[in-house]
Amino acid sequence: MGLDDKISNAAQKLGGQGKEAAGNATGDENLRAEGRGDQTKSDLKQAGEKIKDVFKKD
Repeated sequence: MGLDDKISNAAQKLGGQGKEAAGNATGDENLRAEGRGDQTKSDLKQAGEKIKDVFKKD
């Protein structure tokens, strides 16, 4: 996984956590759900990158 991808995924995850926290603080369910969705996307991207790394090493 390239460094740029790692940074991008980490930023997306942090952004999602911020949105979720803001949604919790304001009671905005849509913002909370969007934050959770951003975190899930980031996790899936990270998993995909790790799988690609495994195959590149062989």
